[in-house]
Order: sequence, then C-alpha cells, then structure tokens
Amino acid sequence: MIEDLHWFGFEWQEGPDCGGPFHPYHQSERIRLYRAALEKLEAGGFIYPCTCSRKDIQQAVAAPHAEDDEPIYPGTCRGKQDLNPEFEIRNSKFSWRFRVPDGETVSFVDGHFGPQQFVAGKHFGDFVVWSRRDGNDVPAYQLACVVDDAAMQITEVVRGADLLVSTARQWLLYRALGLNPPAFFHCPLLRDETGGRLAKRHDALSLRALRAGGKTPELLRQRCF
Repeated sequence: MIEDLHWFGFEWQEGPDCGGPFHPYHQSERIRLYRAALEKLEAGGFIYPCTCSRKDIQQAVAAPHAEDDEPIYPGTCRGKQDLNPEFEIRNSKFSWRFRVPDGETVSFVDGHFGPQQFVAGKHFGDFVVWSRRDGNDVPAYQLACVVDDAAMQITEVVRGADLLVSTARQWLLYRALGLNPPAFFHCPLLRDETGGRLAKRHDALSLRALRAGGKTPELLRQRCF
C-alpha cells in the first residue's frame, strides 16, 4: 500500500516507512495505549462485555441497520454484568461494547457535508471497542482511531462519506475519554459505471491493478481531480 501511494505521487513526512516523533506506527506496538483507554472506559462505566457473535446480531428479530449498514445492536447483553459481575471472566470469548446514550443527538460540522446529526440508538447502536475472540485480544476500529488520532495530535481527518456515522460513534468516545476531537472532512465516494462504490474488498480498480494495466499516475490524477 505504501509503495502504491508513493507511485501515485503522495509524499509524507512521517510514518512507518520514514519514522517520526509519534512512533511507533504499527498498532501491534501501541497496545498499551489502547489498553489504557479501555481501562478508562471500563472505570467510567461506559462499556460492558458482550458474548454475541456477528451471526447472533444478524439473526436478531427485525434487527435494524445503521446508516452505514452495520446492524444496530439489540442490547442483548446490556445489564448482564450488573446482574453477574463475573460475567466477562467466565466467558473468554467476548467483546467490550460502548453503551450509547439512547436518544441523544450527536452533532458535528463536516468540512464537506456541513452540519451532521445522528441519534444514538436510532442511527447507530452500542458498538464494539475491544474484541476477545479466536485467540485475539485487540482494539476495534473505533477505539484505535480515537486513541491514535489523539496521541498523534491529529487536527483534521479526511476520509470517505461512508464513515460519517462512525464519526458520531467516535465523538462519544472522545467525550468519554476526555479528549478533543479533530476536524473532519468526508469525501464523496468514487463509484464505478454502475454506481457501485469502489470497495477494496472487491479489489475494485486498486492502484496496483491500474498500474499493472499500464495506467500512469499522471492520467489517474487527471481523472480523479
């Protein structure tokens, strides 16, 4: 990925290939930061253990989906730890979920789309911040983003419009952790001739594929910008 970005013409002053003051840059080397954040969330009562699998949630009766197509968690494990404090200890395979304040409107101003509002419990539900499954004990995307951006003093995040709802989730994490969120700029997604978004999981027109097909960085930049 780094090689492809260099080939396309991107340049940066800090990162895993060139170092910098906010190292290390691999998440596997930043676990202590994520664990510290997780412990703070647990101490504040913001999270709870959940043994539900993705399949369990998908099969929940009339399970609605969030704006970004993630199933809204039905709250199956909410309150279980209150009834049994040893709940997460006896279940080695579980995730920590952030308990969203149902009904609260999360508002922010996006640099491209302007004012945004999402209602917790309606547009998105309790979300995973840490997973302990299949021998892995790792932070989830939402928590890792917040911790890394805060630790690296990121002032602006630029990403795709499909992550607008994730920004609402992350705002709640910033608040719970006592951190100041950066500014956000969400870009419209690139789409193919059928209107489908160019998703990396489909290897849709990846830079590597375009490069192999003889396209040049200059031509691609003209078409993109």
